Amino acid sequence: MPRSIKKGPFIEQSLYNKITQALQEGGRKPIKTWSRRSTILPDFVGANVMVHNGNKFIPIYVTENMVGHKFGEFAPTRTFKGHAADKRGRR
Repeated sequence: MPRSIKKGPFIEQSLYNKITQALQEGGRKPIKTWSRRSTILPDFVGANVMVHNGNKFIPIYVTENMVGHKFGEFAPTRTFKGHAADKRGRR
């Protein structure tokens, strides 16, 4: 169930401050974050963010299509290596 409209989207305050400051300065240096639960705002478009997936940081360039989604959606935590039946081959 989505978050209440009355409350508004959740954004980690420190992440919001870092991204807005980086965009104002015009720096292209990526911002590292562990906050996968933060919502992407329209203000973040054009930012370079590195989202942690539990193992390493995944680089993400924020575009208009990402607005309203969470950062964690763009940094998958599991790697799919195929089904076991496909590895054995079909007979």
